[in-house]
Amino acid sequence: MRIGIDLGGTKIETVALERDGRVLARHRVATPAGDYAATLATLRELVAGIEAATGRRGTVGVGMPGALSPATGLVKNANSLCLNNRAFDRDLAAVLRRPVRFANDANCFALSEAVDGAAAGAAIVFGVILGTGVGGGIVTHGRLLAGINAIAGEWGHSPLPWPGDAERPGPPCYCGKRGCIESFLSGPGLAFDHRQATGETADAAGIAERAAAGDPAAEASLARYEDRLARSLATVMNLLDPEIIVLGGGLGQIARLYDRVPRLWGNYVFSDHIATRLVPPRHGDASGARGAAWLWGPDEAP
Repeated sequence: MRIGIDLGGTKIETVALERDGRVLARHRVATPAGDYAATLATLRELVAGIEAATGRRGTVGVGMPGALSPATGLVKNANSLCLNNRAFDRDLAAVLRRPVRFANDANCFALSEAVDGAAAGAAIVFGVILGTGVGGGIVTHGRLLAGINAIAGEWGHSPLPWPGDAERPGPPCYCGKRGCIESFLSGPGLAFDHRQATGETADAAGIAERAAAGDPAAEASLARYEDRLARSLATVMNLLDPEIIVLGGGLGQIARLYDRVPRLWGNYVFSDHIATRLVPPRHGDASGARGAAWLWGPDEAP
């Protein structure tokens, strides 16, 4: 049995998978925001609860914000700030009394969709998270690409490509730079852009709803978003040339993106023909936990 944990800023989802990917148990609780000790205790209780419910012991994989630094062994780049500069892997392994494998949450999303999701069987997969932040994960021939610096797929902290004058220098990003892709394509980024253009306050879902209802200002905001997404994905395509790009996160639920963005990215991709497909995830927001479970092979013991 493989146990996967998706540790998010607001919720923790845990899933137990059989060898063939069937779900044996699933549970979701709120994240103890800003409390590192309580987070460890909650993860221990979740694993214990799933093992009690199934009567089996499992391997444990964790999808987490940020990454474990190869240089220090401590968490870096996590927007759940209580994890940063912590030996999270060692601390959780001690609490659970077993080895634990870790990957960035976007990497887990990509792995889940590449193993048995919307991109199953594809040679090169780019998994995208469009939500409170913007992340990405790369899977090649069924293997997760982490990179020597543990930052493979972090396209959200590249600058927005081909910016117009009105997009320079761009909004500030929490990483300390301005004009990062994340500052434009995250949910808060879309809301900020709409507010700057209209003076109206609306979240990403509200903007999409208003656009669908014929609101011209919301339509203009969403059109700007789609062109920025097309530009940003074009740079990934020029570098990786993936067969499939899977969109996850809250903004990945905006249905029109799957039609409109591929119409636009041909203006930016360096090719006379584009076979790459843009698709929604098969497993939805369960992909993070499923991908964490897949960090262990079917024949590996806890």
